[in-house]
Amino acid sequence: MSVKATSLTKIALQKFKKNFWGVFSFSFLVCCALVAVFCYVIAPDNSSNANQMHLSIHSKKPGFETQILTIPSRVISNQSGIKNLFFGIESTDTAIPISNYTITEKGIAIEEYVDGEFTGMIKKYSLNQFPEAKTNSEIAEKYIKTQKFLLGTDKYGRDLLSRMLIGIRISLSIGFVAVFISLIIGITLGAIAGYYGGKVDAFIMWLINVTWSIPTLLLVIAITLTLGKGFWQVFIAVGLTMWVEVARVVRGQVMGVKQMQFVTAARALGFNDARIISKHIIPNVLAPVIVISAANFAGAILIESGLSFLGIGAQPPMPSWGAMIKDHYSYIILGKAYLAVIPGIAIMSLVMAFMLIGNALRDALDVKT
Repeated sequence: MSVKATSLTKIALQKFKKNFWGVFSFSFLVCCALVAVFCYVIAPDNSSNANQMHLSIHSKKPGFETQILTIPSRVISNQSGIKNLFFGIESTDTAIPISNYTITEKGIAIEEYVDGEFTGMIKKYSLNQFPEAKTNSEIAEKYIKTQKFLLGTDKYGRDLLSRMLIGIRISLSIGFVAVFISLIIGITLGAIAGYYGGKVDAFIMWLINVTWSIPTLLLVIAITLTLGKGFWQVFIAVGLTMWVEVARVVRGQVMGVKQMQFVTAARALGFNDARIISKHIIPNVLAPVIVISAANFAGAILIESGLSFLGIGAQPPMPSWGAMIKDHYSYIILGKAYLAVIPGIAIMSLVMAFMLIGNALRDALDVKT
């Protein structure tokens, strides 16, 4: 015998579970979050920012495969294993794409990879350059590997799949931090305006209207140029422009909730305004804020991509999806449109997932249904 849910939270959760696209989008975002955390474990190129360049194999199609010789560096890295796991390896080794190789008496001779019908340069390396190889034949076994680029390479010869995976971290990070900043500012100002009213409300509404009258992208660009170009500057800039909608919604909800009997009872018991707002009013106005946050998350990802496309977002060599589109949009007419289309599809998929979750949450939290 099934037990019918009585709490509003359980009812909303049951309604959300019945929404196929909401559950599917939530599962997709959970997978993206796991990839963002462990991207350097999954990525074929686990160097910091997946920035290992091979100019001789630039702009290769998905599925391209070649042999790569790794020449170890004499420099020993002191980076910890945990840092390698979450931020990539600071590799100083030299990786050379090769067409073929020959074992010689002193070591190994390789032919560098060259696209087309040309012959690559022949280079020779001695056995003492490979510390883990005891014989010449072991050089090929331990230092030459066949690497397959599932999504091809970009114009600098970097693995596109690795940079796409690491780019998820940037997109989700900018969304999370920007939404967190907007919630802190928006809920605080909206609750104060709705609760106190009068001149306080008029001043905060004037501030909201002035901020909202400025185009979002232009305001973000102005803040970014003031704070400087960089990863964290974009977080702050996007967060400072997304609080107005949260503040307006919270203000309207608070103006209705503060007239209810439980708020009057709290005042009669002598609770101060800060406790009434934080403990009694705000928990009862969070439903629409959660829906707005999902939409703002999607908006933050789009704004960051636009800023990176303009060159004032995440700076190279950080693998931002918007920057990838900027670097390769000219390839659309050169027969290699996938270099720009792949990150574009990734942005579209992530934004769509947040919008679908927002719609599902709106239906689940609607008390009228």
